[in-house]
Amino acid sequence: MSRIRLEAGSEPFPGLKLVQLRGRGGFADVWEAIDSTGQRIAVKFMASGNSTSSVKEMRIIQAIQKLHHRNLLRINHVWSIPGYIVVSMELSDGSLLDLLDVYLQEYHTPLGVELVIGYLKQAADALDYLNARRHSHEGRLVGFQHCDVKPSNILLNGEIVKLADFGLCTPLASLQSSHSRAGTLDFTAPEVHRGHLAETSDQYGLAITYYYLRTGRIPFPVTPSDFRREYSYTRPHPDLSLVRRSERWVLERALELEPTNRWGNCSTMMAAMHEATQSPEPEPSQGSMEMQLVAAGSSRP
Repeated sequence: MSRIRLEAGSEPFPGLKLVQLRGRGGFADVWEAIDSTGQRIAVKFMASGNSTSSVKEMRIIQAIQKLHHRNLLRINHVWSIPGYIVVSMELSDGSLLDLLDVYLQEYHTPLGVELVIGYLKQAADALDYLNARRHSHEGRLVGFQHCDVKPSNILLNGEIVKLADFGLCTPLASLQSSHSRAGTLDFTAPEVHRGHLAETSDQYGLAITYYYLRTGRIPFPVTPSDFRREYSYTRPHPDLSLVRRSERWVLERALELEPTNRWGNCSTMMAAMHEATQSPEPEPSQGSMEMQLVAAGSSRP
């Protein structure tokens, strides 16, 4: 059977009508759709060619579907059709990456510290809930590492943050385990580059997300274009010069190469950031920031 056609107005199957494309990645499309009850929802079509990996991916998403937290995007249904894994979920207003784009285009500045902390505190709550080793999965208690924390996967429903996109979620039953090297390279923790996953790997992605929302920049001069064949790649020391000194020391700990040297969890990191930024402190030179933003161009991680 051939793949279904994904286009506005089409009905991939009875009771679901596609309205408009909301997002497109390397392996998935997200559509706004109308379901059989007339409700507007989001539907993600994930390209699927390998039956073994598809079954594994579906089981993980179905496990996340059973979890309930205010800041986790609600998953309604998960099913498989020829060529795709399909996930229907609640519809959001947009992502933090979209919000950053608006600020850069309209105000020519990234997001302010209070705004970023307010949003990422909510994301941290969701990550800590997900990461906690208290979820039953295949006969054991595990925590789930999201494995792809970045601005485009942190959505907004009004002022409520919703952590989304669980396709790379991985169960973790110990402090660290071997892991396939996957994720968005700019936001991926160094241990993942070495073929491992740790309890604080998501915290690393959240710290880079914080810096990106505050500056429009990734804190590393060079990121590999793919996961290198050798497992010895080490992240360089981050350049955090575009944020205030009080923010830097919090990020430096979250970006430690050794996972056990990071903050105890994501909420602890964000609480430290909130406390550290309470005292007045001038922003770094706006001229320097604007020059680096121009140099960065309009690439979207």
